[in-house]
Formats: sequence, C-alpha cells, structure tokens
Amino acid sequence: MSQNVFAPWDDPNAKPLIRFQNVTKRFGEFVAIDDLTLDIFEQEFFALLGPSGCGKTTMMRMLAGFENISAGRIELSGQDIGKVPPNKRAVNMMFQSYALFPHLSVWENIAFGLKRDRKSKEQIDARVAEMLKLTRLEKFAHRKPHQISGGQRQRVALARSLAKAPKLLLLDEPLGALDKKLRQDTQFELMDIQEQTGTTFVIVTHDQEEAMTVASRVAVMDEGRIIQVATPSAIYEYPNSVYVADFIGDVNIIEGKAKPAGEELFHLEWAEGRAPVKAASQQPFSEGQTAHLAIRPEKIRISTEKPEEAVNLFEGKVLDIAYLGNLSTYHVELPSGQVIKAQTANTRRLARRDITWEDPVWISWSATAGVMLDR
Repeated sequence: MSQNVFAPWDDPNAKPLIRFQNVTKRFGEFVAIDDLTLDIFEQEFFALLGPSGCGKTTMMRMLAGFENISAGRIELSGQDIGKVPPNKRAVNMMFQSYALFPHLSVWENIAFGLKRDRKSKEQIDARVAEMLKLTRLEKFAHRKPHQISGGQRQRVALARSLAKAPKLLLLDEPLGALDKKLRQDTQFELMDIQEQTGTTFVIVTHDQEEAMTVASRVAVMDEGRIIQVATPSAIYEYPNSVYVADFIGDVNIIEGKAKPAGEELFHLEWAEGRAPVKAASQQPFSEGQTAHLAIRPEKIRISTEKPEEAVNLFEGKVLDIAYLGNLSTYHVELPSGQVIKAQTANTRRLARRDITWEDPVWISWSATAGVMLDR
C-alpha cells in the first residue's frame, strides 16, 4: 500500500469511515476536546499524536462509546453513533495493558468474543485458526498468557481484537510495555496485519517515531485541538507551526523579522549586526512580521573549511557532539549565543575525528532548507 496510491483524503468523492463534526467534550469546567472536526478513511492506519493530556485518549474513548459527547456528532459509516452502546458498535479497542484473561489459553482468549456472540463451533474454530496464523501464534495456542513473552501477549490481544472483524480497531499506546527493539519489530508486524486485514486502525501514541513509522496520516494534537493532520513526510518536511515542527524530530528554530527580498524570497533579521538569513517561502510575510524559520539539523552542512559558495553561512564553535553511530549531531554556538544543531551521516568508519569540541566551524544551508512559519 504505497503512499502515492493510497490517499483517499485527497479524493473529493471518497466518503470517510469516521467523521468528527464539531465535537466537544467537557469534564465539568475542563474542556478536553474543543470543537474538533476530523475525517478518517477506510483502511487508514491513523495516528493521534500528542503529549499527555492533549485529548487523544478521550477522542478514542468517545469512538469506542466509553465517553459521551458534550456537543457535536461522531459518525461511523454515515451513522451517528452518539447513542449507540459500546457493544453494538463495529468497533473494538485494544488496551495498553492487553487485558488478557490469565486463566484462559491463547486460543480461548481469542475465541472469547466469538463465543459470547454465540457463533457455531465450526465458525469459532475457523476464525481462531485464521487469527493464530495471521499473528504467527499457532505454536502457542494452548499456552496461558504468563507462559509467553510480552511481544506475544501483545499479538494475542491484537488477534482477539480482530477476531470479530471490526470495521475499526482502536489501539491505545499498544506498544508502550515493550522494549525499544521489540517495539520497532512489532510496529512493522502491526502494519503488515493492518494491510492484510484491511481494517481501519486508529492508534493513540505519544511516541513520534512510532506514529511516523506506522501511520498513513498523523494528527498532531495539543490541548484538545488538532494542530495539523497530514502524512508523516508532510508533517516532518512541512510543519504548519512551531509546535508541530518542535514536536516531531529535532529542529532548529530561528526567530526574526521578515523582509520581502524577491519572489517567494525573504530576509530574516535575526541578530544584531549579523547578516540576515535568506529563506524561501510560498506563504506571504509582510515587512517586519515576526517569523520563525524551522530547519532540520540534517539540512545544515558543517565544515572546518569555509565553503566557496553558500546562501546562508555562519561561523561558530562546536559546543557539544552527540555520536549516535549512524549519525553525529554537532551543537554549534554562534557569536550571538544561539546554538544551532547540524547533523552528518557517518558513512565512513572514523579513522580520525575531523571535527571535535571547541573547534571553529562553518555552518551553511540553502534558502529552501527550512520552513518559514508565522506561529
């Protein structure tokens, strides 16, 4: 399912599976969700991303039917689900704790919901076998949850959630309990399973890497509002605000006053007595307007020699180096006191470090390397 083929959000005729229309949720005086409107499409792997308390779990609980809406409406497949009880919705929720029954085997855990729906023995056997195969748990069918690993328990919870073939599966921080390496492996498993079943997944996470890895689109939230909804690459390369730029990945923010300097070109006056930063922007800025230039560290070149040609070129000294194996991030202090992060890929084995602490260096970047933001 490549991104360029699967983009129902760009198709004006595509009907969303889920519609939030001016939804507000209050807990007493506190507004958890503030007049929120959002469409999610069938077969999407949609991520709600934001810090603790931003309202992402509340949104998910409203979808599941565990919270009532204070105002607005939520539709699933064109039907207003506001009054539909949780067990009557074509929605399933997988909790962070997995909530498996400890006394039941893996097979019985997966079969539990099907038995409650009074399916025939043949239907249950066939469906559980299908789910075991999908989650690669055939060998563990007769074990109890405490006899398998955390990653396997996570897959049992997933198999159980998918057994009833919901239209929509809600995943609340589903990989929170796993260690980093296992999380990464499991992210790809989740994507494979989502693609094979065609079920719409909505995942709640505060882990930006996770959202960027698994999701077809990401909604970045703050204080009950959605700040930006876009594909992971668009959110990373074209954030719509300093908040989003800062929340996703590493970024440098240079604040200054904008001054038009040609077609879609601006000068950013940012430090007394320093040359202005030159930046391209399709968004208009008026003379003297405060602007923030967001530049990713990997878009900034660092060198010990002064480059021949560079649109933006500044001298500084190396304050700190973070060596991450595949990457090195250099924190470069400029004479103005501002620290800029520049990143290089370590493609060769380091025979000798050519840049080290306290070294004088030059940093440079192009006019199109950053994004100019007005908020």
